[in-house]
Order: sequence, then structure tokens, then C-alpha cells
Amino acid sequence: MNKTNKNELNLMKYKIFYLIFSAVVLLPGIIFLLFFGLKLSIDFTGGSLIKYEFQSETSKSDIERVLTQHGVEVESIVFSGLKTNDSGTSVTIRTKVVDTSKNDEIKATFQSEFPGSNQQSFETVGPSIGVETAKNAFIALALALIGIFIYIAIVFRNVPKPYSSTKFGLSALIAMFHDAVLVIGIFSILGYFFGTEVDALFITAVLTIIGFSVHDTIVVFDRIRENLKKMPQSWGFEKIVNFSIVETLNRSLATSLTVIITLSSLYVLGGESIKDFVLAMLIGIISGTYSSIFTASPILVLWEERSKRRKLK
Repeated sequence: MNKTNKNELNLMKYKIFYLIFSAVVLLPGIIFLLFFGLKLSIDFTGGSLIKYEFQSETSKSDIERVLTQHGVEVESIVFSGLKTNDSGTSVTIRTKVVDTSKNDEIKATFQSEFPGSNQQSFETVGPSIGVETAKNAFIALALALIGIFIYIAIVFRNVPKPYSSTKFGLSALIAMFHDAVLVIGIFSILGYFFGTEVDALFITAVLTIIGFSVHDTIVVFDRIRENLKKMPQSWGFEKIVNFSIVETLNRSLATSLTVIITLSSLYVLGGESIKDFVLAMLIGIISGTYSSIFTASPILVLWEERSKRRKLK
């Protein structure tokens, strides 16, 4: 395929619609984040998480009665991952901090009152450890953002004039925030409707998504920078950007598709403990592929066009 044929695919023609679509997709998650926030796991809040499997359907009130007998303060009882359910055979119990000896007493009572009951897991995190984990998570995110910003500033410092390396860098960062906010917003919605909690693994997923998003955008932007030096100025900035996107499109889609197939397999066949992590990664990888082409590039084109119009005036 020659260059002229490649450029027949005019992706930038609909740049405004891409950005409107991005805003529409982000809006529900942002609304839920503002009003309901995220459902934090004990990694951040401290407490105990106990999971039980019962032989027959057991009610929430019966479970709460047993725990109250042992002086345990219950925060939530969730059956089969649903937010609102009064009975079931698989339950996740979240309480204030319970020590090992108290848990042994509770386990004995459960086995006595609900024959065949099986405690699948017991996890306790002290309040101080939870606060420290939350603090470290925010520090990690801040350091990652600073590091990425410095890296982008260095990579695009030699963008040919009159184009601005600052616009390249900030457009990439906006796309990165787009992906992070989308994932966090979706998990806020899942937390409200299905009780999905955000834990330390989720922070790992967000950091990975940020890195992937920036990497994908830099691949496209680097080709734009190269073509700005090679292509005739008569083409105009939008046409050069469009040509660069089409040149890198197959590579971007192929790279993302292999990751998506792997993550999809993990989600279907992997253990329950990593499902939320894999789901976050899946959403982020798909969003990162989209944003590098249909968010970062349109923002860059619109920004440069606006600067050009201002200079002409």
C-alpha cells in the first residue's frame, strides 16, 4: 500500500465526535465517583474479611446473630458478590478487626450451627496498616505521573517548530487521565451495584494502565514527529497526523489484541482473587488503545489548529 492510499482513511475527519464520545463514556463514572466514591477494601480501611461456604442456603440475619454473640461488629455481609441479597451459600463477611483466637471461636460456632460450613479464607488488616497502604498508593501514583511527565518532556523536546512539544506532552497526559478515570469510574459503578471493592491490586492495575496508555500514545506521537520533518508543509498538520495514525494503526491494534486475548483467558479461567484486577486491566487496555488514536491525537490537532488561528489573527 502506498502513502496516498494509506491517507485515504481519514480518521481525523470526525475528531470532534471522538471527543464527544469519550466525554459521554466518562460522565457516568465521574458522577458515581463524586456522589458515591469507591468501595475500599480492608487493604485501605483496616478490618477483617472472612469468606464462608455453606452446605445449604443461609440467611444474613442468622450469620449476623452468630457474629454478634461473639461481640464482633459487622460492617457488611455479601452473598455471591451481590450488593443486596438476604441469603445464599457463599458469603463474604467484612467486620472490624478480629484476632485469630476470636476467629477460631466464630468458626467453631458456625460449624455447630451450620453443619458442613467451611471457612474459605480469613484476612485481617490493622487500621494503621490500612492508612499506610493508602498513603503509599497515592505516593506511587504521584511518582508515576511525575516520572511520565518528565519522560514525555524529554522525548518530545525536539518537535520541529512551529509545533509545540508541550502540546504533545499534555495531550498524551490527557489521554492517560482519560484511561485512568474511565477505569476508576467503572469500578465506582461496580462498587455501588455489585459491592466490588478496590484493593492494592487495583492500584497496581491503574499504574500498569497508565504506563500502557502513555506507551501507546508515544508510538503514535513519535511517528507524527518523524513525519513532520519528512512530509511537505503543504499537507497541513491534520493530514500529517492522520497519515501517521494510519501508519501505526496495525501495530497498535495487533499489540493490544494479543494483550486483550491473554487477559480475557485469565478472566475466564483464572482464580476469583484476580478477576477484579484482570477486569480493570481489560478495561484499561481497550481504553488505552482507543485514547491514543481517538483522544490524544484529536486533542493535539484541535490545539495546534487553535494556536494557528490565533497567530493568523
